[in-house]
Amino acid sequence: MRRTFQAKIALLGAAAVASLLMLARPAAAGPPFVTDDPEPTDFGHWEIYNFASGIGIAGGPSGEAGLDLNYGGLKDVQLTATLPVAFQPRAVVGFGAVELAFKYRFLHQAEGSWAPDVAVFPRVFLPTASPQFGPSRVNFFLPMWAQKDWGKWSAFGGGGYGVNPGPGNRDYWLGGLALTRAVSDRLTLGGEIFRQTAQLQSERAFTAINAAAIYKLTDHWAVLVSGGPGVENAREDCRYDFYLSLEATY
Repeated sequence: MRRTFQAKIALLGAAAVASLLMLARPAAAGPPFVTDDPEPTDFGHWEIYNFASGIGIAGGPSGEAGLDLNYGGLKDVQLTATLPVAFQPRAVVGFGAVELAFKYRFLHQAEGSWAPDVAVFPRVFLPTASPQFGPSRVNFFLPMWAQKDWGKWSAFGGGGYGVNPGPGNRDYWLGGLALTRAVSDRLTLGGEIFRQTAQLQSERAFTAINAAAIYKLTDHWAVLVSGGPGVENAREDCRYDFYLSLEATY
């Protein structure tokens, strides 16, 4: 356990050092929301989130912390890798499942039209985690996301299907809808509602509502935070959820 805890500290320390080397700007959507957006990272640029996220279950919070790396590999294409450390109640810690993904925006909104931005964002989760922290087989999440902006407001949402093989597992659906407003040049506020069906035979579907804020500390740093209560099967599966990150881009 001591070695595992030291590994977690080392990874989070590396995340902090990485962020200190980069310039930051606030994200328009996606993090800190569970609901994602269709806007990819700009071509040739990086967006890096040093994050901690999770849900409240009986006994305490369960979730992940680590690095979420995003690179604009081509116009309208974002490449993503997430390197997490997972945690469970009673200070159980271990490496989580590595995630690889790419986002492709195939439809652009235009001024004077109701057509939104639309993108696909397929994700692959590799069985790199300890048995209690991640899948024993490769699994996939296959979503589509859309967004429409008007003035200082943005609405985005969508969802997808998760392929989750393995004993005791279930394939699942996840979807959500979010709304944000730029309050000032530095502060954006928003809210979302999302729902996920059960990923395990022993679980049930849950729904949660979040409030969120993105605050631009300087021209080079931004803090992102969200959280809220569960409203469906909350006591058993999601009493609350949370997300906190320091975002860096260059």
